Amino acid sequence: MGKPTGFMEIARQDRRYTLVADRTQHYREFVIPLSDEEVARQGARCMDCGIPYCHQGCPINNIIPDWNDLVYQDQWREALEVLHSTNNFPEFTGRVCPAPCEAACTLNLTDEPVTIKTIECAIIDKAWAMGWIKPQIPRQRTGKQVAIVGSGPAGLAAAQQLARVGHAVVVFEKADRIGGLLRYGIPDFKMEKHHIDRRIAQMQAEGVVFRPNWHIGKDIPAKRLVEEFDAVILAGGSEQPRDLKVPGRDLAGVHFAMEFLPQQNRRVAGDVVPEASSIQATGKHVVVIGGGDTGSDCIGTAIRQGAISVTQLEILPKPPEKEDKGVTWPNWPHKLRTSSSHEEGCERRWSVDTVALEGAQGRVTGLRCVEVEWSQEGGRWTMRRLPGSEFHLRADLVLLAMGFVHPVLDGMLQELGVVLDERCNVKANTLDYRTSVDKVFAAGDMRRGQSLVVWAIREGRQCARAVDEFLMGHSDLPR
Repeated sequence: MGKPTGFMEIARQDRRYTLVADRTQHYREFVIPLSDEEVARQGARCMDCGIPYCHQGCPINNIIPDWNDLVYQDQWREALEVLHSTNNFPEFTGRVCPAPCEAACTLNLTDEPVTIKTIECAIIDKAWAMGWIKPQIPRQRTGKQVAIVGSGPAGLAAAQQLARVGHAVVVFEKADRIGGLLRYGIPDFKMEKHHIDRRIAQMQAEGVVFRPNWHIGKDIPAKRLVEEFDAVILAGGSEQPRDLKVPGRDLAGVHFAMEFLPQQNRRVAGDVVPEASSIQATGKHVVVIGGGDTGSDCIGTAIRQGAISVTQLEILPKPPEKEDKGVTWPNWPHKLRTSSSHEEGCERRWSVDTVALEGAQGRVTGLRCVEVEWSQEGGRWTMRRLPGSEFHLRADLVLLAMGFVHPVLDGMLQELGVVLDERCNVKANTLDYRTSVDKVFAAGDMRRGQSLVVWAIREGRQCARAVDEFLMGHSDLPR
């Protein structure tokens, strides 16, 4: 633990943001880090709480009290070793994870949890700056070959783990750059892409081979991988978006969030987006349908592009401002969350259903909406539209950010014939991650459904151990 009385003597202090007027002029990260001394003081707040519920809250079971104490003791390099023992990519989670560990912190009972995410990010950023992170090249090779389809956090975590025990790993990615959701789903203002690039360089030195522009199941038969490799991991994510099936859906100016967000990431990377397919919010009234993280990313991007107005609609009721900790703690609470993008200028409306999209000359001009009421009957929530509550919203651009229902089934999954679960995800358990097809494994959102980066890393690591056991009969990799 840190200082025994630290949580009583030291107030919680977290990272701050640069001013809205400044940060909305660019697409770079805008978090102001704490100094090493400030981070050490925050580490001192970690208390000897008997049962560290932060372990339970963290999907990858980070050994949080240990590295908090090491930072407090100014033993940063040792803290890095503890951090890396459970997490391959702390620089990703330290930026984009919602920090369920902090919700589970004992000090969250008084609304002052340890700034776990900030300390995690400080450790890994210092490690990169000091040159402590080196390739971990295996002493010997096993002669086994593993193909991984998808280069998001699940695929990358599995690839690094398997390469470090000597397997020859090839990662196939349908996009032109490696990174999956990290590269083209998360805006640069939340995570700049050089964080991915330096990890890729490290993994290449460790023996991982990356194959961008290889669309398995379309350009390359999926069965070819099964024939040529000793094991195949499906880590392609959950990419089938939930659609809005209302009149006017086919109007120009109505797009899925994942049509809109990747374009801006490409512009930041220096690519030229063809004018004919360009989607921009500049000078437009924008409506974002969907109240989650993807919707928030659309808001921040639209504001930076120069939208006149941004409105976010959510069909569910407005969450409570504060959770009842006696009921929810240490679990992840249902409560109102306001992101940095919301703070930059956005109207938010809850309990709203879209009735139709309206347009003129083939382009969207607005939405017809209605307020709804939710009630619980027999344990099930039902929704009804409130008579007389109809209203109209002006919109030149409508972005659908209502989540993802399951992996894309056409192509690779259809060709392989893997059994799907009741939600159309690839069926595999968390003990061996094996699918119904011999030698084929599945991990991440493709297996569990739409989830967090931190869950993808967990599944990639656990799947790597399962594959190593399958190939070698045993494994020293951690679960």
